Amino acid sequence: MATQDFDEIPIVDLAGWRVDGRPNVDLAYEITRVCHEVGFFVLTGHGIEAGFMDRVFAMMGRLFALPEVDKRGIDKLASPHFRGWEAVGSEYTNNRPDIREQVDLWTDHPARPRDVEPTYLRLLGPNQWLNDEVLPGFESLLREWFDRMGQLAIELTRVLSVGLGLEAGHIDDVFGMERMSLTKLISYPPTPVGQAGVNAHHDAGFLTILAAGVTPGLEVQSPTGRWIPVPLVENSFVINLGEMLQAMTGNYLLATPHRVITESPRLSAGYFHGPSLDTALEPLPLSPDLVDAVAASPRHQQAGWMARREETEAGVGDMASSYKPAVYGEQLWNYFARSYPNNMARHHADLVSCQ
Repeated sequence: MATQDFDEIPIVDLAGWRVDGRPNVDLAYEITRVCHEVGFFVLTGHGIEAGFMDRVFAMMGRLFALPEVDKRGIDKLASPHFRGWEAVGSEYTNNRPDIREQVDLWTDHPARPRDVEPTYLRLLGPNQWLNDEVLPGFESLLREWFDRMGQLAIELTRVLSVGLGLEAGHIDDVFGMERMSLTKLISYPPTPVGQAGVNAHHDAGFLTILAAGVTPGLEVQSPTGRWIPVPLVENSFVINLGEMLQAMTGNYLLATPHRVITESPRLSAGYFHGPSLDTALEPLPLSPDLVDAVAASPRHQQAGWMARREETEAGVGDMASSYKPAVYGEQLWNYFARSYPNNMARHHADLVSCQ
């Protein structure tokens, strides 16, 4: 039942999703149940060949081994759109630094005028790419990664739509045309005692596909507060949901707290599937039995959101915010405002006092 604790992260095989070209409704219900009760699962049978992932991780190894002067050629601090390389400790989760080095790449879009309204449209813009002289094949491989992960994410939204009793394309249809998805390439050093590679958090968006690599460290918090290690399964992805999908399903699907604490250097690559920034966070038309399931579960009724920076400073719990933005862009802007105070001060000082 949804109110019960869980002891492990389920492993789900997607290979049976299509049977003679038709959706496997039973599998869709099972995956949706897992997302209701746990909010995380390990995905196999996804159709992404192991050789492609080997190329991605080999590229990450070369990327993070570059001299710092080369990586600073795409320093995130130079980007008003929050894209590029950042040193360990640059991103903050719940006002605490994350002990990880990373490169962030978003879906490329033309930059808007500096005074564009609404404010969140400032997030649209180009990526910073390492050229082939510095890291051969970096841009071409990551563009392929975006394409492949995007297609897998769309298929997973189809699974969840069917599992929620909707038409297969329902969730994808509300995502709009000018979509904004994120890739994080992450290098974790061993985590210092008392800190975290990434502090406990919810994902801000809709759906996350994580290539977790070969080193343990990712942990999911159970309803009773225990930290459950995510198993390492060969040629798999870790799938979890974000606060936007939680909101649009009236808390039926959950964004579950998670963190990374690692004893050894660790590489991972995450793809965070997102819609157009103006996508309204309106409730999906769920059946009464799903609404009743939320009403019957205190855990689901009380599931909160990541606190905005000013809420955390005022004493609101890390994931106990009741603020719900009207559109996806507002949610993303809140994420950047709380996570990157230095970028905000450098590029958006006119808005810092408003956060």
